[in-house]
Amino acid sequence: MSTNVRRPLPATAIPDGCLPWTGEQARRWIQVLPPRWVPVRWVGLPVLKVVLLTGALAALGLTEAGLPEYLAALAALHLVWLPLRPEIVRVSAPALALVAVVQRPAPVLAVVAGALLLAGGSWTIAALRLRARAAQREAALAASGGVTAPLPDADRPLGRGRLLSGLGIALILAGAPLIATAGVWNSAEDRQAAAVAGFFVAGLGATALLSGVLGRRRATALRAAPAPVLRVLMREDEHADAEVFAADDVAGLRPLFTVATTELDDDTDDDEDEADDRAKLEEVLDRLDDDQPGPLREAVLYGAPYEGAEVVLVSAAVKPGEPPVAERSSGPVRPLSEGGVRRRLKREKRTAARTAADDEQHLGLVAAARLTKTVPVRRWRAGAVDWLASVLMVQWGVWLCWAAFTDADISLWKQIVIALLGLFGAARVPVKLCWRITVDRTGLWLNGLRGTTHIPWDDVRSVRRESFELKLRWRGGESWAVSAPRWARFQRMRGRPHPYDALAAEVTAMHADPALRPTGDSEERERGRPLWPLAVLFALLWMTAVVGSEVWF
Repeated sequence: MSTNVRRPLPATAIPDGCLPWTGEQARRWIQVLPPRWVPVRWVGLPVLKVVLLTGALAALGLTEAGLPEYLAALAALHLVWLPLRPEIVRVSAPALALVAVVQRPAPVLAVVAGALLLAGGSWTIAALRLRARAAQREAALAASGGVTAPLPDADRPLGRGRLLSGLGIALILAGAPLIATAGVWNSAEDRQAAAVAGFFVAGLGATALLSGVLGRRRATALRAAPAPVLRVLMREDEHADAEVFAADDVAGLRPLFTVATTELDDDTDDDEDEADDRAKLEEVLDRLDDDQPGPLREAVLYGAPYEGAEVVLVSAAVKPGEPPVAERSSGPVRPLSEGGVRRRLKREKRTAARTAADDEQHLGLVAAARLTKTVPVRRWRAGAVDWLASVLMVQWGVWLCWAAFTDADISLWKQIVIALLGLFGAARVPVKLCWRITVDRTGLWLNGLRGTTHIPWDDVRSVRRESFELKLRWRGGESWAVSAPRWARFQRMRGRPHPYDALAAEVTAMHADPALRPTGDSEERERGRPLWPLAVLFALLWMTAVVGSEVWF
């Protein structure tokens, strides 16, 4: 392994005989990945939300098309299992085909053909992924040369899988009453919706429970005996996950896989360790704010990596002079295909260009803000763009209410969903209309639903406009955001910045230079009032409209 890496690993942290995972060996590992058309495990919470929403909509759609509720939920769950849990598909795909052939629900030809097509395609994709896992493991074992070493956390308590297992049990318990009480609804559509929702939620619960069990089982098996070891390079990506590279990829050009990790506890509770933990957390949060990966570091990888595997990483510390960092996986290994890396690089280039332009504008506004005179108290409040955002949200709610409740055949569960969406809007609109930021010599005062929050200057981490949002972050991982429309080209033509950009620049200048901060103390009336009374009023108006529409239409 090259010693030109920015963060070298001490020799004492490297097991005897541990070999580097070279680029040539890593390419062999990459070559056995599934074909590019096979959906591999996706990364990120937004994609997971899309997968779950797609599955739920598919279940409801299949039910309305006439499929039995349990069959519709089983078919829709395959859209979740294919990218997340191919182990389930090996059993569920044949079960889906068998149920469709035996039950033969109408329309028989379309249902049976569709079920066989979905089952066959799903089983093929799952088989390819599982076969690739075995090949990846063999390639990693060959690269290790048979060298093994005990894991640094082999004798520590293992909490892997508890969260997912608990979530799975909770979802199963939530789905069971929906299935059991589906018959109490008045209309057939409501009964079908309740039943399919119960089956789908219970299926998600079983998925989470199995994921927790598999994660814990694999983590336990990894610690049962000395594990294969490889010398690699790693860094933390913009999501704070570990990104692993070949040992000779000193430029960090081709990540092999990513894996969510958690640092091993050293079982101490003294104040110094707690302060170190807080400092590390703040360092990670600051880097996440900038969307920048961490420095490339040497590391030892324990365990043969493959899609879904559990591993342990012992890496050089980010700061020189500190001891190595040991981390266990808190999620499965996620390989990166060639196509995925290319798309990721393109996305990073676009993001970098957009970020550079935003940063240039931000620095210019900050420089201009440094020329303004200091005042006793500085205040900002919702303006025209915020009122426009509120009008758009209210208009959408009115349209939704009108379209739904003028339909005489609307089912009760749809009415409940619309009512809940309206209550969510009732909580958001007051924030959009009445937010206020007050700055005085002590820090920032921010009004919200429950009351006013005080953020001392030393606790402020960043204030920036991100896409359509004004985002304020402070220590402890806390944040506040409000969004409004933005027309970048129109603003450049007029030579006027977005109000959020101007606000962020002024606060940033004050935060960086105490001489620019206000000199006085704000009064309570200047800091804004709690917004919950207005939220309650909007909620009452919404519920009145919902109930009234039932009477009028």
